[in-house]
Amino acid sequence: MSRILILYSTTDGHTRKICLRLQEIVEMAGNHVTLSSIDQAGVIDLKSFDKIIIGASIRYGKHSPAVYRFIKENAQLLDSKPNAFFSVNVVARKAEKNMPDTNPYLKKFLKQIAWKPKMLAVFAGKIDYQKYNFLDRTVIRLIMWFTRGPTDPKTNIEFTDWSRVEEFALVINEM
Repeated sequence: MSRILILYSTTDGHTRKICLRLQEIVEMAGNHVTLSSIDQAGVIDLKSFDKIIIGASIRYGKHSPAVYRFIKENAQLLDSKPNAFFSVNVVARKAEKNMPDTNPYLKKFLKQIAWKPKMLAVFAGKIDYQKYNFLDRTVIRLIMWFTRGPTDPKTNIEFTDWSRVEEFALVINEM
């Protein structure tokens, strides 16, 4: 049985939802999982975990500054343990951009950090226009128009391939 920490950075809650599914599957294999927002990671004894998994969402082409900060401050510790990173973004809804080596946001992110995660994944996110404030709804609709995505302001579409999330959880168990 491993002690596994899953940290997440989420904008609208969908990355947390993915982490909850990972937690459920990983715990079914007999592991103990602690799930926490990356903003709360400062109060966690990172050394007490056997594996560390980080999941982060994209908003306007970038991961949260808190993700970069955490990785910079803890790169050596992360490297010393089995670890993984996954990105959640809507561009991953496209088959040609839903893998670590084809997703432009993940590729850019990896060039900006010193840490080299041992495992990587990309999951398509969710669009919920009704949940967004006026500015976010307008900007995201414009981005979707440019990328030929859904633009109807009543749209609520989850693009996540949950079977890929479950496969990732099984790989976490084997790390």
